[in-house]
Amino acid sequence: MHKTAAEKSIKTELPKKVRIIGGLWRSRLLSVLDLPGLRPSTDRTRETLFNWLGQDLSGLGCLDLFAGTGALGFEAASRNAATVVLLETDKKAYLNLQANLKLLISTPVSGVVEILHKDSLEFLKQQADRSSNLIFIDPPFQDFALLDHSIIEASRVCDDSAGGGIYVEFSASRRREEVEALIPEWNCGKYLEAGAVKACLFRSRRG
Repeated sequence: MHKTAAEKSIKTELPKKVRIIGGLWRSRLLSVLDLPGLRPSTDRTRETLFNWLGQDLSGLGCLDLFAGTGALGFEAASRNAATVVLLETDKKAYLNLQANLKLLISTPVSGVVEILHKDSLEFLKQQADRSSNLIFIDPPFQDFALLDHSIIEASRVCDDSAGGGIYVEFSASRRREEVEALIPEWNCGKYLEAGAVKACLFRSRRG
């Protein structure tokens, strides 16, 4: 059966906007670019995540790796995180993050928000041990090696003793046990599956 020209032109569209679901910037909208590999965290997953973390992140230092739209990092800033660093290597996505922040900051938050045009994994490797409290990891799903290396580095950098943890979104095609085995000294205490996405919030077994 041959497809018509109209059918061939149809493709799955990303949402043009996503909304921040809680905190000071609640209901504010973030622009979304149609870029390869860009997959904003859904409202459902973000709502679940911040129910796990709590609605007030005061005092926490956060890293949003592979930030994309910045939805996770901006949600953290909206909830009073002390510092939020968003990292994005794609130039268009980086400029879009800056534009989104410029609109959001018309309502100032209590913490510091910084956007860096840098490689997330290389940046993470340069960070001191236990220098951040909450790390979001959501790289392109097809790059399993990038995900694995990022999780391992994050386990060194993250200190969740005052709250936080390592939040990871990954493809539903991967077994949860494979991801957990990367950092046996951490526990995936919170877990969800939603469509093509699996997610873990890891907390240290150090206590």
